[in-house]
Amino acid sequence: MSRPYGVLAASALLLALLMQPLSAEELYQPCIACHGDVGQGDVTTGAPALAGQDEAYLDRQLRNFRDGVRGSVAGDDRGMQMSAMAVPLSDSDISALAAYLSELNRPPTTVAEGNLRNGMTLYQGNCGACHGPAGEGNPSLNAPALAWLDGAYIQRQINNFQQGLRGRHRGDRYGRQMNLMAKGIESRDLDDIIAHMRSRTRD
Repeated sequence: MSRPYGVLAASALLLALLMQPLSAEELYQPCIACHGDVGQGDVTTGAPALAGQDEAYLDRQLRNFRDGVRGSVAGDDRGMQMSAMAVPLSDSDISALAAYLSELNRPPTTVAEGNLRNGMTLYQGNCGACHGPAGEGNPSLNAPALAWLDGAYIQRQINNFQQGLRGRHRGDRYGRQMNLMAKGIESRDLDDIIAHMRSRTRD
């Protein structure tokens, strides 16, 4: 009788070990292919940098993707991909990932071309009150950092807000605010705004 009991005990122990919660680093492994090994983002995949972003913002966006608040509108192909990736995550998984990513070093920024004077005027008039004077973000206003995000990603998100692909869900309170703000930004001015933010991060 001891042998079957020993097998059952070992099987129970193995199952318990397999059911142990994964560490944040282990949870992040499937994300590396798109977002990079240290959360630096990847222009070629269209994946934004996550390293150093505000923890509460990361937590909220992962929950939004998982719960269909973001990435559920036809036309938002990349958002839908992220939604599918986030579905298996539990609340504790999301909290662990957000905390882990927020502690990583922010990626370095590069110079972006544009009219700095025009960019400064537009940024201060439309963005700075929430996102900070240099695009560094403002957690107290639930506004993420923008300055070290890829320019193409910023442009795509502004377009998504303008077209109702993002910020349309009634559960996305802050996205709905951005939906309104984005309508006042012209596509031709985005390069100038991005150039201004990049110049401030290098001061």
